Amino acid sequence: MDAIKGVVHIFGNNIDTDQIYPGRYLELTEPQDIAKHAMEGADEAFPSKVKPGDIIVAGKNFGCGSSREHAVITLLAAGVKAVIAKSFARIFYRNAINRGLCVVEIPDLDLSKIQDGLSVSVDVREGRAAFSNGYEARFVPFSDHILEIFEAGGVIPLYKSKTEER
Repeated sequence: MDAIKGVVHIFGNNIDTDQIYPGRYLELTEPQDIAKHAMEGADEAFPSKVKPGDIIVAGKNFGCGSSREHAVITLLAAGVKAVIAKSFARIFYRNAINRGLCVVEIPDLDLSKIQDGLSVSVDVREGRAAFSNGYEARFVPFSDHILEIFEAGGVIPLYKSKTEER
């Protein structure tokens, strides 16, 4: 995994887990049903706009709220490949890595230079996000261990692959 490329969907600050996946849908278990409600609390049209491989770009404190993994599961089910934000709620950040969703924290991200519909290429090894309008932002590259988790599709698939090797 060297680069992730996708179309940008912009969101603001303090996007909480109930906006990412409203709690009233917690009884749903099938990924295709869950995906129909992704980001519904922040943008009702998002489920009809998002395409596999798209990337969310947001402000501060993305994923605040509950510790449920449902928010991450929902984004993955909707096809979101990565979330770039100025900051993340710590539990969401760890849940995302555990589930294999790439989460890129860029504290000095200038959201005024990014619009919906731009494309972005995120180089996870070099720590660079390059947007199609020429704007670039740098971040601390991921460790090899985190990249291994992403490539495996999460901690559990990585663990299973390691135990099968024995």
